[in-house]
Amino acid sequence: MAVFPLNNMEALVITPVKDSLGTTSKTIEAVVRAEGNFRYIVFNDFSKPETRNYLEQACHRYSFTLIHLEDITSTPSPNYKLILQRSYETAIKENKPILLIESDVIIEPSTINAMLQSAQELEAPGIIGAITVDVHGKYNFPYSYVKENRGQVYKTKHSISFCCTLLTVDFLKAFDFTRLPEKKDWFDIYISRQSRKHGFNNYLLTNVRVLHLPHSSRPWKQLKYTHPLKYYFHKLIQHRDRI
Repeated sequence: MAVFPLNNMEALVITPVKDSLGTTSKTIEAVVRAEGNFRYIVFNDFSKPETRNYLEQACHRYSFTLIHLEDITSTPSPNYKLILQRSYETAIKENKPILLIESDVIIEPSTINAMLQSAQELEAPGIIGAITVDVHGKYNFPYSYVKENRGQVYKTKHSISFCCTLLTVDFLKAFDFTRLPEKKDWFDIYISRQSRKHGFNNYLLTNVRVLHLPHSSRPWKQLKYTHPLKYYFHKLIQHRDRI
């Protein structure tokens, strides 16, 4: 497989935002300062006015594309399906991979180029995820199950979370994202399975590390670890967090 110079690579980098202004600002500032040739789109999913104001100011300061979902849909947050489908349409049109960087993830300057380079070097990649670490550098959610002595790059049958994850062009061309299920809020597991179903390999890169501050944008999900009964009340009774 040909390996192209990094300066010729392109990607569509997207960040879904739901408040969590403290982490959102750090995520955006890390992305816009990252090395690489990419287009950056931030999707504001019905955030509060304070976050909306920051995003509009940052958009002018850093020159990324900002889409307020409240301007195009009345469906309450989360609108991950809409975000994925809008991104898919753009990526297919522009023949670019999608790199999702969520608003509780802070990348390194080299992260985007490293992800793009791996897509050129790996065998039949569908989805490629960067390992997530805490402030002490230890693997954390959603990859806390991974052994620290695993290889730097390995093929996995586990689902790849969308914390910092590349969806390759070949996979996007093979799977129609307009067919995503209606009754789901999150699609990490489903899309990971679709990648393998369509003959691609999913990879986790332990040599590409990103800081992850889990659930900062949806603090009620922390109840899963502190008050499980309250969490499952939200999940089952209020139909939240459907995967």
